[in-house]
Amino acid sequence: MGRLLALSLLGIALALLGERFLALRNRLKASREVESVDLPNCHLIKGIEAGAEDIDILPNGLAFFSVGLKCPSLHSFAPDKPGGILMMDLNEENPRALELRISRGFNLALFNPHGISTFIDSDDTVYLFVVNHPEFKNTVEIFKFEEEENSLLHLKTIKHELLPSVNDIIAVGPEHFYATNDHYFSDPFLKYLETYLNLHWTNVVYYSPNEVKVVAEGFDSANGINISPDKKYIYVADILAHEIHVLEKQPNMNLTQLKVLKLDTLVDNLSIDPSSGDILVGCHPNGQKLFVYDPKNPPSSEVLRIQNILSEKPTVTTVYANNGSVLQGSSVASVYDKKLLIGTLYHRALYCEL
Repeated sequence: MGRLLALSLLGIALALLGERFLALRNRLKASREVESVDLPNCHLIKGIEAGAEDIDILPNGLAFFSVGLKCPSLHSFAPDKPGGILMMDLNEENPRALELRISRGFNLALFNPHGISTFIDSDDTVYLFVVNHPEFKNTVEIFKFEEEENSLLHLKTIKHELLPSVNDIIAVGPEHFYATNDHYFSDPFLKYLETYLNLHWTNVVYYSPNEVKVVAEGFDSANGINISPDKKYIYVADILAHEIHVLEKQPNMNLTQLKVLKLDTLVDNLSIDPSSGDILVGCHPNGQKLFVYDPKNPPSSEVLRIQNILSEKPTVTTVYANNGSVLQGSSVASVYDKKLLIGTLYHRALYCEL
């Protein structure tokens, strides 16, 4: 009798595990393939060989690239090389990506940059916020951009218990930001278990020197974050739920859910087209290829444009798509003056003239 009961319980456990596995494959879009959508005037950016996970462009056309991200679950083409911040002037006829010098005292050897965001203060000071994972821990670094020297002056390192697994960030003041946690836990095994069990425990945190608090929660895996041009709404990408959440910003900096846009792809970082207010999304059509790297069957790339997201029926169009033959694992797309930049988690970056 005892053996029959044990076998019955084992069968139930295996069935539940099988259901979870199938559910995870569905969340990863493991069977999806993408048809190419090409752009005519594109070339790979020299000097970016191991990922440009996030890109942010200033109103004057200076673009910042977060390069060289390394994560325990991701492939890397340069596992022993620290990350960095590159800059490209999109006003130049043939712009080049140049690495910015970082001030002494900052540990460059452990620099592992992830999401980035810029903030321009009332005195025109430019601050660059960088999610950093030194030794796979979680910090937010604040730099002052010194344009004449092409350098970054490190001002502050932020650590907090409410920032256990930071992915992306949107700056709303010189020391103020919203950040996404893509996991509830910081321990690698618990992160995997959390994802496998689909716990929906990830969140958005507001940070200021005077207050740190969770302002939105219940996401499968909160990822990219950005703010509307009128500063009224925060957009959050839930990568494994294939959703973009529109959240209304309250006077106390809390966020209230307004709507959710469902998509058929894994949505990563979000950028805003300054000329139209459209949202550009770097996407992963097939997440399994992204996490289980096979050079013979590499991860594909996809860029979506979302128009009128506040309307009842937003318009979603595919700007670019590639099966991995040119660009693998697109994570971000940013536009400036008919120029499009597409970055990736661990591969190359693309410059296109629209």
